[in-house]
Amino acid sequence: MIIDAHGHVHDPVADHLRLLDDAGVDRAVLFPTRPHPERAADLEGLRREMSVLDRALDGRATGDDGYAAAWRELDDALAAHPDRFIGFGSVRLNLSDDEIAAAVERDIVGRGLHGIGELTPPPGGAAGIEPVLKAAHDHGDLPVVVHGFAPTTAEDLRTLATLAARHPSVPLIVSQLGGLNWMTAVELARETPNIYLELSTAHLIFAVRLAVQELPERTLFGSDAPYGDPVVARTTVERVTGPGEVRELVLGGTLLRLLDRT
Repeated sequence: MIIDAHGHVHDPVADHLRLLDDAGVDRAVLFPTRPHPERAADLEGLRREMSVLDRALDGRATGDDGYAAAWRELDDALAAHPDRFIGFGSVRLNLSDDEIAAAVERDIVGRGLHGIGELTPPPGGAAGIEPVLKAAHDHGDLPVVVHGFAPTTAEDLRTLATLAARHPSVPLIVSQLGGLNWMTAVELARETPNIYLELSTAHLIFAVRLAVQELPERTLFGSDAPYGDPVVARTTVERVTGPGEVRELVLGGTLLRLLDRT
């Protein structure tokens, strides 16, 4: 089974399904999202949508800031297409430890979701995910996905590796191959057995090749759609792997193993 490990709710959802069909992808992990760049018809529209993303990534999001709508969109997409989407849900990181634990129980486990993410701690704030890792462990070691591209820093990646080592049974998935800090991400993952690297939006083909070579059982095909394209992401993986076990693991086998643990 081919599984895209990183996708966000599209408006309309049918557009996402067409992308998956074009790529020959069976299923996709689906995260809730507040920005919708796929809605933009021009540069100004894209700027508006990306400003929502910027606020989420740098910690400026306040109040509800679209959370309720994002959850409704996720619930609707999962209910309409349970055969295509694997639901993950995010958790606000500006809550107390007890509130985070309650949110994981209510919003992730209570909804029947399969993992937590995509978490977006602000730059310098990666330590804030530790209560989420504790809650993930308490509920059967749910996979936890953390944003890896900018504004995530190399120091944030090191913090994530430290936290992963404290919670060795929880799979911690770093998205976007750690962005511009991909070499640091590969080094840290090599040293930390429960860190997995999701490969979406990787900017260099040899970065993907090296990551798969170093971590054949802990790299995950993902597109980050609508920011990336499943066809391009799958083609990238297939350009750096030959037919056989490693390709099958990256394109879905490893993620399926993680999901079967929960």
